[in-house]
Amino acid sequence: MSGRVDDERIYAQVSALVAEEHELRGRRARGEIDAETEHERLERLEQALDQCWDLLRRRRARRDAGQDPQGAEPGSVSQVEHYLQ
Repeated sequence: MSGRVDDERIYAQVSALVAEEHELRGRRARGEIDAETEHERLERLEQALDQCWDLLRRRRARRDAGQDPQGAEPGSVSQVEHYLQ
């Protein structure tokens, strides 16, 4: 059951990152930030989201293999950026 709590925490982080992405796009649309600032921050948000989804996949794979999901580690940004979508 403890694995579920951690998955929920990761999903909460995903939700927070998505909310930040929407806020960032809104700030750009309102002219509060420039395109370069938006682009740089969006890139970091996308990397963090990719790592969250990767960690969830790794945790699920460990559970499916009868292993403790707590042992799953997220892939590096360079690793998850090269996954095919």
